[in-house]
Order: sequence, then structure tokens, then C-alpha cells
Amino acid sequence: MKKKLKIGIIGAGLNTRVKHIPGFQAIDGVQVVAVSNRTKESGEKVAEEFNIPKVYASWTDLIDDGEIDAVCIGTWPYMHYPMAMAAFNAGKHVLTEARMAMNAAEANAMLEVSRAYPELVAQIVPSPFTFGIDKTIKRLISEGYVGDILSVQLTSHTGGFIDKESLMQWRLDRDLSGYNVMLMGIWYEALVRWIGHASSVTAVGKVNVKQRKDSDGNVNFIDIPDHLEVICKFPPGAIGHLRFTTVTGHAPGDQIWIYGTDGTIRIDTQGVLSPDELNLDAVTIFGGIKDDEGLQPIEVNKEDRGYWRVEEEFIGAIRGHEPVVHTTFADGVKYMEYTEAVYRSIQESKTIHLPL
Repeated sequence: MKKKLKIGIIGAGLNTRVKHIPGFQAIDGVQVVAVSNRTKESGEKVAEEFNIPKVYASWTDLIDDGEIDAVCIGTWPYMHYPMAMAAFNAGKHVLTEARMAMNAAEANAMLEVSRAYPELVAQIVPSPFTFGIDKTIKRLISEGYVGDILSVQLTSHTGGFIDKESLMQWRLDRDLSGYNVMLMGIWYEALVRWIGHASSVTAVGKVNVKQRKDSDGNVNFIDIPDHLEVICKFPPGAIGHLRFTTVTGHAPGDQIWIYGTDGTIRIDTQGVLSPDELNLDAVTIFGGIKDDEGLQPIEVNKEDRGYWRVEEEFIGAIRGHEPVVHTTFADGVKYMEYTEAVYRSIQESKTIHLPL
């Protein structure tokens, strides 16, 4: 009989409630036994909704619970480092929400501690937007559909015209999000699955709305860009132009273009992310080679279509059935170094080479 794995939840935001808790509860032999949220009252609401037996007012008390085998950290990035470090030192497996940490130093420290406990599983919630097409894109590139990659263009428009009245939120708060900017880390992680990590970045960013009020009416000053342009060098020599913005009205949906010597691929992702769900089937691929008149739809074979299995992979790794692929702490360090390189490039007005 399998040992029942007992999970503790720290931070029960939207993704935790929609994906992680139901995902764990659907796996045979897994029980979510405790939750700790920003307040005990909010934790009690989550516990009642999902029939979780224990509620902790303090996350440290949850980690000290000897009954718990693994923790799922669903907080904002500023707490990922202290919580993960405490969990490893308490002998618990760790699944932490993305982005991995506030900066590269925290990410490296998390990686080193995880390596000190090889018997424990360390996993980051992966960028999910391209799960459905990752195998297909990788196959097309490896089979030479585009030839040598010359250029990669990515545009992420997550907003409209400048709105100065919207309230402050955590992604705009450096103390909560660190060097992470908009959806940059999510899209970069997806790109590197296909083409590898950047060797250098040159970035410019602008803060168009420099202050916002929070829900209590307090004015918060902002130094995280709401418009960002990044030029990258990818292996073995491709140039990437990545745009992330929340201030471009009437802009098209998110797109990725891969231009090669022999062919072109376009990925459309409009509709993949709605307020309450992840629609992986909304991602579509178009392609064309030299002799084609234009781009045509490329079908994704059913057997190649990926899906969300984050909790399943985490439990599978704990049980020794599979390794963590999406996403390892080692890969998390690489995207945090990229994120920090973008920040340094903006601050120092120069190209930053990777790894740091």
C-alpha cells in the first residue's frame, strides 16, 4: 500500500485554488492536510472550501508540522526564498510558484540548499502557456523546418491604453516582485524550451505610470517598467526582440515569430489566459517554407499535445516515478539570471552577458 503523501499549502491565491489544491486532491494517495494564508480567517475559508483539516496562522508553524511531507508555496515572489529554505531544512519537498525568487542571488541559494538534500524534490511551477505546442515546435526546429534560426520576435501585450486610475498591484511593487517584470519570465521560460538560453541582453524600459493608489488610498511610487523592449542573443546566433507591455492600446494578441533561413513559424496565443482558467487549446501554430505562398495552419498531433500536470509531476518525482522536468531549480536560476540581466541592462545602459 502506498504511503499517503501529506501536503501543506502556503499561500492560497487564485492559481493555488484553481490548479494546485484540486490537482493534489485528484491524485490517489495524496492528501492536502494544512493551509496557511495571509490571514487565519482567509485560510479558514480555503480550508472550508476544500475540506482541509488544519489551518495555521503562521507559515512557520505549518513547516514545523511533522505530519507534512511536502509544501506548495503559492505566495508572491518575496516569500519564496525564506519559505523554500525553511522547508528544505525541515526535510520537506518543495513546489514553489513562479517566479522562482526576487533575484539571482536568492535563486542560487535556493538551488544550493536543494542540492544539499538530494532526497527531497525541488520544483518550480512552470510557464504553462505553450504546454500544448512545445513538442511540436521543438520537433519542427530539430527537423529543420525553419533551417538556421535568424530571428525570434515575441510581443506580449497585456493591457490597453494607459490607465492611471487602476489600483496598485503586487507585480508593480519591487518589494514584492523583485526584478520580475510583467510576463517576461513566463515567456522567456517558454522560449528557452525551444531555442536555449540567451547569451546576452540589451534592454530599455519605461515607467509610464509612476504612482498608483492602493486599496487603502495610499500612494505608491513605481519603478518597475510597464513597457519593456529586450534584444537578446540566442544560440547559435539568433537575435531575439522581446516586447512586454501593458500600455499599448488596440495592440494585437500575444505572438511569437521564429524566422529561419528556410522557413517561418508564427505562434498565436490570444485567449490562452482568461481571468479564471488556462485554455491551452487557444494556442495556434502557422508556418511556411521558402516555396510556400504564405503561412498555413500547422496541426498539433494529439499524441504531441501537452497539458497541465504540475501536481502529478511533483508527486511522481517524490514517489521516484519520474524526474522533475517542468521546472527544475537549475533552470529557474537561469531565468532569474536573465531577469536580473534585464534589470542591470536598463540601470546601466549597457549589454549584460550571461550567465552572470
